[in-house]
Amino acid sequence: MYYAFFGLSHPPFKITPDTDVFFEGGNRGAILEALIYAISQGEGIIKVTGEVGSGKTMLCRMLQARLLDNVETIYLANPSVSPEEILHAIAFELQLPIAKDASRLEVMHKLNAYLLDRHAQGRQVVMFIEESQGMPLPTLEEIRLLSNLETKEHKLLQIVLFGQPELDDNLRQTQIRQLRERITHSFPLTPLSGESVRAYINFRLQAAGYRGPDLFGKRVVELIARASEGLTRRINIIADKALLAAFADGTHNLSVKHVKSAISDSEFSNAGTARPQSSRLAYALGGLVAGGVLGVVAFNALQSYQSAPDLNASAAVSAAPQQAAPESETEVAWVATAPKLDEEARVPAETARAPAPIARSAQQSPVPTDLLEQRLQATVRWLKESDGTRYTVQLLGAPDPELLRNHLNFIGNYLEINDVFVYRTVARERPSMTVVFGSFANRREAMSEIERLPHELQSNRPYFRTIRGIRAEIGMDNS
Repeated sequence: MYYAFFGLSHPPFKITPDTDVFFEGGNRGAILEALIYAISQGEGIIKVTGEVGSGKTMLCRMLQARLLDNVETIYLANPSVSPEEILHAIAFELQLPIAKDASRLEVMHKLNAYLLDRHAQGRQVVMFIEESQGMPLPTLEEIRLLSNLETKEHKLLQIVLFGQPELDDNLRQTQIRQLRERITHSFPLTPLSGESVRAYINFRLQAAGYRGPDLFGKRVVELIARASEGLTRRINIIADKALLAAFADGTHNLSVKHVKSAISDSEFSNAGTARPQSSRLAYALGGLVAGGVLGVVAFNALQSYQSAPDLNASAAVSAAPQQAAPESETEVAWVATAPKLDEEARVPAETARAPAPIARSAQQSPVPTDLLEQRLQATVRWLKESDGTRYTVQLLGAPDPELLRNHLNFIGNYLEINDVFVYRTVARERPSMTVVFGSFANRREAMSEIERLPHELQSNRPYFRTIRGIRAEIGMDNS
């Protein structure tokens, strides 16, 4: 829903484990390598514990993907069965021809024969058991007996237990102490630290195609880290809903308000945040979902939601070139990474295309000779006079004025420079400037313009913005 709005190619915060976006920070990468090593040694039972949503399933799938080709895996997702049933479940996963009423002795004999055959072929068999904290103690004891299947030198079956911390409580039971003694490696998946939460969010966004500066500012990340308690599934849920909230607001600036709305809308939330914003967001997004896509009715509903005045926007943007835009607690700049432009890639100026006419003020200030200063002053007037519901196309951003002057000269080879605007903002907690182009009546027009941009300007992954969103970003009154 919000992917194109933020320049994403696919959902960045899906809670379904996806090995293509495995985050190696927070010690996850080190644990994965240690697990691969422990399995390659083929000794004992391995245990991985972590809270709900800490990434155990992702780690399990990464193991299956990273193990050598000679390793054959058995995966048990729901081991809450009796000792007799667990053997049949394993035989079923191995597709062994065993009757449903076969005795325990018969099933064990078939399993042993199968494992010996695989060992003779130079293959290793590893069994992953998820949610093992729910396994009855007699079934855990049956797992221990399976670990006794071995040759003179090698175990025939390697066992990896994945479970919540309750698994450790079960293993402390006296009647299961023999299994506990067989565990040779134990890996705890601890929650992500605050800094790791920031790195994780940025990693997922970049994996989804995002190329701008950090969307989630320092205060926003701190709030997410506290509410999620560092658990990746919770981080995904909050970040996804926060992006939806910002999208419904028509802004690329994720604020504390958006995150609080996302937290209060989450089932695991203990925060006492108010519900009105969440309800309002649900109403706006409900219209979008009901339409299936951003159709005319749904789009109008969202625009009505966006038209509510921003009571927190109070500071006016200054036209003085040396004065940066004020930084507020909700301010996160949306600026594309400064591009590496090919200075020899030129097209005749007469081939440049102009967008829809833009209203100008009747009283024009003296035009500076410097192109950057000229566009900065023109942008102040443009933002004051433009309809906030209109759209523009963000081309790029840069913190260095000299670099930006070069960019403007380059852009002038492709676009009408009078329809190019520059405003001061803050990116990565540093003063920066963002370049936008044109004024368009709706999202469709802006998207069409993006598609028509020459390749040299599309390399920075341009996005569409609302005028209202830019005003909110720099603290200009939206009324």
